[in-house]
Amino acid sequence: MHYKNISYTISHIFVVLFMYLFIAPRYSRQKTAAICIASFLAITAPNVLKLNIFPDSRLCYFLVTIYQIAMTQFTGLFISKKRDSKALFVGLSASNYVIAGSIMAAIIHICTGNLYLCTAGCIVTHVTLIFVLYVKIRDIWVKYQTEESMNSWWKLCLIPVFFYCGFSSLTFFPFTIDDHPENIPGVVLFIIAMFASHVIVLQYVSSESQRTAIYWQNVLFESYIQGLENQYYLVEQSEKNLRILRHDIRHYSGLIDSLLEQGEYDEIKKVTEHINTVTDGNKVTRYCSNMIANTMLCCMMEKACSLAIEVQQDIVISKEIPVDSYEFAMVVANLFDNALNCVKDFAERRKYVDIKIRCEKDGLLIHIKNEYEQEILFDSETGLPKSRNGKNHGFGMQSVQAFADKIGGNLGCYCEDSMFHIMLFAKFQDINVQ
Repeated sequence: MHYKNISYTISHIFVVLFMYLFIAPRYSRQKTAAICIASFLAITAPNVLKLNIFPDSRLCYFLVTIYQIAMTQFTGLFISKKRDSKALFVGLSASNYVIAGSIMAAIIHICTGNLYLCTAGCIVTHVTLIFVLYVKIRDIWVKYQTEESMNSWWKLCLIPVFFYCGFSSLTFFPFTIDDHPENIPGVVLFIIAMFASHVIVLQYVSSESQRTAIYWQNVLFESYIQGLENQYYLVEQSEKNLRILRHDIRHYSGLIDSLLEQGEYDEIKKVTEHINTVTDGNKVTRYCSNMIANTMLCCMMEKACSLAIEVQQDIVISKEIPVDSYEFAMVVANLFDNALNCVKDFAERRKYVDIKIRCEKDGLLIHIKNEYEQEILFDSETGLPKSRNGKNHGFGMQSVQAFADKIGGNLGCYCEDSMFHIMLFAKFQDINVQ
């Protein structure tokens, strides 16, 4: 009985340590550690009931185990930054990984009956597993907990749940592995299958994330290249027209001199108006100082013009900004494009978008508002609008949310007086967001 007490205690230590190391924390490291220690005590104390006071009661064993599972998973969700299905997946996986150490202790005890050997084997197994996992996958797990590459992991959570149930039925309840040592080979194969499945899942998630990132990067550069082509064409046309104007200016000068001699002042006025029209028409539009953002804005303004949508703008973007210019331009394009698509079929008096952008060294503010008619659907998880076109749409808003998370910004929206508002705000003081 002593080895069971020791084995369970060691397992509880490592399951809490696993969550402390592998869950992206909501609190400071010190506070997170204190919560984990308190959780360890709350989880370990009931072992006295099922192992010492009522060792033969299956009901007591079952109820205490359910309590310990619930407390363990609650701890993982409580200390997690986002408290979502990704944190639950890590907590459930932690329970699976540490159970391997307990099984190793039981196997050594069955084979040798030596308390010291089974304790040492339990500790070595736990330390080896947690070290290998910390080196190999910790960064991956923490990354996916803070990113939006996959919004929900509820289905993935079924994998560690079924493995845990399988381990429990083979080794602990209703009969222990001590009672049925013939189950040892099956248990070992089950452990191997668990590790293989987790590797496959993480590889799949990583592959999907990379595929999504590549897709959006391609979309970004395609839009950027198209914008540069448009800008180049405008500049080329402007230079051509201005060269023609410079060539013809001596003729205009002679015409003006002749009209002056004749006293045809109204005609002179028409000539100067024509010259001003030609020069004004060949100016390259400049909405801000940042070349990348200005290129994207030119594209979106051109789209608004083609749809006969009025754009009320208030844009100030520095030449050098403390965020990635390409990502920032794509965020502006996604939000701007959503607003244009919302109002493009309205009556003329309502076809307008109000856009305010401030992006300078100390902070970022994007505020876009427009009228709407159809009820806006909001995602229950993020609180942001979602596409009506099904699950294969709405990636633009996911991209904006990912950008907001990356720079530590706040993204929110609300409806007021038939106007839809969406805002992205971030402070950059003492923060490196590149």
